Amino acid sequence: MRSVDTDDLTTRARIRDAAIARFGRDGFRAGLRAVATDAGVSPALVIHHFGSKDGLRAECDAYVLRSIRDQKAEAMTRWSPLQVIGAIDDAEQYATVFGYVVRAILEGGAVAATFVEGMVADAESYLEEAVASGTVRPSVDPAGRARYLIATSVGMLLVAQLEAEAGRGVSPTVDPAGALREIWRTVLLPGLELMTFGLLTSSDLLDEYRAATDGHATAPP
Repeated sequence: MRSVDTDDLTTRARIRDAAIARFGRDGFRAGLRAVATDAGVSPALVIHHFGSKDGLRAECDAYVLRSIRDQKAEAMTRWSPLQVIGAIDDAEQYATVFGYVVRAILEGGAVAATFVEGMVADAESYLEEAVASGTVRPSVDPAGRARYLIATSVGMLLVAQLEAEAGRGVSPTVDPAGALREIWRTVLLPGLELMTFGLLTSSDLLDEYRAATDGHATAPP
């Protein structure tokens, strides 16, 4: 079996990274020729590595999801608070991945739904790691909590895009780094406060809900 050439792997990664940036800016209608130009290769080489545009999109999705999962797990289980805040200051580091996530969600359809489901599954995984490390409280419904947190994040991204389209904010697809800074400036503090201390002053509502549903996550009769 032929050994894998290091330059071949580097070229593949360069094409993937160029595609993530291009798809984030222009959407998934962007052609392979544009991606190839950005990566400094021929369209034929893109096909050689990924087989098709769908194959390239699938690899971009997998890479972005893996990057988010690894970064979240690292931040929630091993980083100090100072390291987390330091990473937040570096918006450029996350700009292309952030823009790609927003674009993937805005595109809608079955592929977008599958992408979001991947985010939910990964969130459940890194939250479980965080619970085991002692940085996150256990949940009576880990899967539901992961879905709720991703739904909140997706909603925040959509609001940022809508605000930009209304001329009141920075577009995540046009200037992802600027949009990230704007989101952190406006919602990071209340978000951290909510996650740290909670919202309600008593458990009465939760207790009543659990009593009405007999402890199951279903709507009360």
